Amino acid sequence: MKITISQAPKHQDKTVTIGAWLTNKRSSGKIAFLQLRDGTGFIQGVVVKSDVSEETFSKAKNLTQETSMYITGKIVEDTRSAFGYEMQVSEIEVIHEATDYPITPKEHGTEFLMDHRHLWLRSKKQHAVMKIRNEIIRSTYQFFNENEFVKIDPPILTGSSAEGTTELFHTKYFDEEAYLSQSGQLYMEAAAMAFGKVFSFGPTFRAEKSKTRRHLIEFWMIEPEMAFVDHEESLQIQENYVSYIVKSVLENCKLELDILERDTSKLELIQAPFPRISYDDAIELLKEKGFEDIEWGEDFGAPHETAIAESFDKPVFITNYPAEIKAFYMKPDPTRSDVVLCADLIAPEGYGEIIGGSQRIDDLELMRERYEQHGLTGDAYKWYLELREFGSVPHSGFGLGLERTVAWLSGVDHVRETIPFPRLLNRLYP
Repeated sequence: MKITISQAPKHQDKTVTIGAWLTNKRSSGKIAFLQLRDGTGFIQGVVVKSDVSEETFSKAKNLTQETSMYITGKIVEDTRSAFGYEMQVSEIEVIHEATDYPITPKEHGTEFLMDHRHLWLRSKKQHAVMKIRNEIIRSTYQFFNENEFVKIDPPILTGSSAEGTTELFHTKYFDEEAYLSQSGQLYMEAAAMAFGKVFSFGPTFRAEKSKTRRHLIEFWMIEPEMAFVDHEESLQIQENYVSYIVKSVLENCKLELDILERDTSKLELIQAPFPRISYDDAIELLKEKGFEDIEWGEDFGAPHETAIAESFDKPVFITNYPAEIKAFYMKPDPTRSDVVLCADLIAPEGYGEIIGGSQRIDDLELMRERYEQHGLTGDAYKWYLELREFGSVPHSGFGLGLERTVAWLSGVDHVRETIPFPRLLNRLYP
């Protein structure tokens, strides 16, 4: 019977065949220990000389790293391994012998590993990060489906931008200007007016010349938009969603979190509700923490976000930013016209902003004023204005950056390890 490594616990004391690659091995004169992987997991194969043919033991001793094979043996319990099982090998059929595999068990530099990203993905830690990414995606769909959201796919090529065009990739769309999308939000607002509660999940692009550990050129966003939902209700949905995916990762990625040596006690604290701090109070807090030069009206950078997050053991909402530093579509606070009904959700442990959201302007005349202030003329934004012209309603939305969330939950330092093939300022290969 052919199975996968992940299915091994269901086949204890049975003889099975697994298609696998060799990640490492050690052997003596009488026994060989083979570290095997198949994409679903990792398992140790034990080859005892006295229990197999001379040919099989010779194959085991001479296997090279990343050689592919069909390996047959009995699945037995092994309480010493994190997986809990191993294979007592009886047969080995080599499919392809790999020679001179470039990524060896020794230490390699980051640039070398990034140049070999197509192979680095096979390593145990990178595999664990991708499995956590997959669980976040799976639980995201589950959360929004359970809460009656409809999945809608906005376009990647657009004739307008969500927040200005200075950091967009320009391209020619036949005889007119087009951009790679930096956000699907504007289109999701249109979808919300048709379906009520919607969400998108797709790639976005920022031509931002940044080299920080939190930035990618191409990244993935989850962007819900909700009709008849105000800012307060949106914040509750955000904290429930984040709590949901954290719980799912804790429950379904125990082995991966262990491989990454993640301190899960910090993640176990992540349950709604989350603390909140206004932008005004955040300015005062930063001054107390030594950022004496920061002035009201300035946006927060990574050091500021980290300093604020240090005061909390859960993600924290920073609310009501100045209108001047936020996007044109955000609704002003009805009690203060100089700030808007918005919030950024800052992850703990220095991982920075993972969500940005707001209540959107639903008043036609105010949106026309915003258009004039931001120079949004011509036909590119005409359709967006019409959303306020035909049956406008209060509505809110937010965007969660997948890679920053993966970095936070898996505990890795740099977002380049949270996406299969990262696009960075100086990297388009592989």
